[in-house]
Amino acid sequence: MVMSQVEEPDVVVVLDHTLLRDMDVTNGLRRGGWLVVNFWQRPQELKVKGDFNIATADATRVCRELGLIVAGLTVVNTAILGAVARATEMVAVASMEKAIRERFSDNAVDINLAAITKTYEITMLQRTGQ
Repeated sequence: MVMSQVEEPDVVVVLDHTLLRDMDVTNGLRRGGWLVVNFWQRPQELKVKGDFNIATADATRVCRELGLIVAGLTVVNTAILGAVARATEMVAVASMEKAIRERFSDNAVDINLAAITKTYEITMLQRTGQ
């Protein structure tokens, strides 16, 4: 097994849009790749420049509405998978559903699947050159 830093990712997922102010998270992002951000506005509002596609979805709002909160913190990591699926078309929602059913206990399955589905539906896309 080889473990190393990812230097040229195809996809960068940002769970907290404020990181974009302080870090160059898109450094090395492959041309035509995807920047997926948990953000309530359209991709253009991020004002991020580069030769890559941008997807935004308000996963935080979805999770708050569904009550996906642990120890007082809104948990968006599963929900944002819906935006990744919508943007990249690399994985089908049905495949994610199978994985969620295998990974989570019965009481957490429905809420996590709902979070993925709702985030998928609200994802806004900006393709390179648009």
